[in-house]
Amino acid sequence: MKRALTPGTFDPITVGHLDVITRAAQLVDEVVVAVAVSAKKRPLLSLDERVALAREATAHLPNVTVEPFDELLVDFAHRMGAQAVVKGLRAITDFEYEFQMTALNYQLDQELETLFIMSTPQHMYLSSSIVREIASLGGDVSQFVTPAAAEALRRRYAELAEAQR
Repeated sequence: MKRALTPGTFDPITVGHLDVITRAAQLVDEVVVAVAVSAKKRPLLSLDERVALAREATAHLPNVTVEPFDELLVDFAHRMGAQAVVKGLRAITDFEYEFQMTALNYQLDQELETLFIMSTPQHMYLSSSIVREIASLGGDVSQFVTPAAAEALRRRYAELAEAQR
């Protein structure tokens, strides 16, 4: 069985992420959406929220599971029995960063392949950080995320606004 990881912070999971996950699920037997703790990024949503939102968003994909992780990606891949990492690419800046990460992961494990899926034109501009910024300013993010993720963002920004009063 060929298993691949699609790692990320998913803060929140976007329709662009879902597109990459769905396309990866068509290429391999099983996809594990690997939700990183990413403490250095200081995620807006908790790890439990991000995992729950990813599970809800991928529930319709029978060969996709969601797991949190807080270790080297290559170590998590070993633990999950994954043979590949699938990453989405939006722009040249994504490529430069992902190329560097791929090279480092290769140094750690030459057996772990990295596959890149190009974003579709309608998702090339989309990122979790842009979604968070729109949501923080009260904008409608419903076209960019699932209804559950939109509600989680609305609720979190309302909590933050209330705490500042």
